[in-house]
Amino acid sequence: MTETSSPGQSPAEPARGLSPETFAPGQMPAPARRDAEEVEFVQLLTPEGERVEHPDYSFDLDDQAVKGFYRDMVLVRRIDTEATALQRQGELGIWASLLGQEAAQIGSGRALNQNDMVFPTYREHGVAWCQGVNPLNLLGLFRGVDQGAWDPRDNNFHLYTIVIGAQTLHATGYAMGQQRDGVTGDPENGEATIAYFGDGASSQGDVNEAFIYASVFNAPVVFFCQNNQWAISEPIDRQTRIPLYQRAAGFGFPGVRVDGNDVLATYAVTQAALRRAREGSGPTFVEAYTYRMGAHTTSDDPTKYRLTEELEHWKLKDPIARVKAYLVRNGSAGNAFFDEVDTEADKVAAELRDGCLSMPDPTLTDVFDYVYVEKTPQLAEQQEQFAAYAASFEGSH
Repeated sequence: MTETSSPGQSPAEPARGLSPETFAPGQMPAPARRDAEEVEFVQLLTPEGERVEHPDYSFDLDDQAVKGFYRDMVLVRRIDTEATALQRQGELGIWASLLGQEAAQIGSGRALNQNDMVFPTYREHGVAWCQGVNPLNLLGLFRGVDQGAWDPRDNNFHLYTIVIGAQTLHATGYAMGQQRDGVTGDPENGEATIAYFGDGASSQGDVNEAFIYASVFNAPVVFFCQNNQWAISEPIDRQTRIPLYQRAAGFGFPGVRVDGNDVLATYAVTQAALRRAREGSGPTFVEAYTYRMGAHTTSDDPTKYRLTEELEHWKLKDPIARVKAYLVRNGSAGNAFFDEVDTEADKVAAELRDGCLSMPDPTLTDVFDYVYVEKTPQLAEQQEQFAAYAASFEGSH
């Protein structure tokens, strides 16, 4: 008889004979959380700003590109900070912060080519920035003046998806369309699709169904999971008992975990995954191991469920600070460069605030204009009825 062991045991240790029946319903013990230092991932830039090599992934851009990454992350963080302040002042209904996840988003976003298509959640402000989406369009959605004012075809960036995990199915279907249109085959200039989601969404049926379709149809899609450790107040330990990227093996395609606070490694890993998709080798699961420094959204209070020590621990791994340390260490940038970026960030924030405050209130009848490409007679009739109803309140008390 083959001897087995429980999770956490050495093979030589006798099995303890534990089974689900040993515990009352809801009493199964969760695995102990591992410190970030114990987690194995692809890393090219340490938290101290030191470049390291990896046998499977390399970063082949010069320091000018690294300075560009730094600028991107600083500006995106400032946009995020300003949006949070606007919400606190009653100018936005809600805001989903990306604080702490800048490297995961900028690194992956800059790995895209002009033909790749992006399917985001509601937090990919950094990827939107990389794709040229006006940040004011993002604020318009959270202000409630529109339902997403950008055309996905203009920037290859689809509208934000609020339904958790649904965008992975949309992305897989789009990728299968790219495959059938014959626009794959060229690893550099061909087309691929990338779908963003979080660790909590990985438990959704939609995500797992997308994995199945992508695998069996060899779809050119990259599943990019930002594992920020928390699905609102639910820790990652309640989502999985193995590292998330290892789930890909069960569906028949490769998975890789990358240091999500390392913009260089995130760029290199995503670039390789996209090339693989474009050349026709199928999907890849990328788990960006990072941390949500702020609240899930502005309606959330993370102090209710996580420890201050955990937050302080992750502040030492700040994605922007490590790039700055690298540039200073190499002598590639000095105070003049950093001051210039900060000045630009102030300007972007001021323009964002002015633009948000000057947004016109929506005309409620406009919603009928965005249901179909061509308005149906029934929809036109409904619009007229609603306009008459709304007009009945004008001048009344």
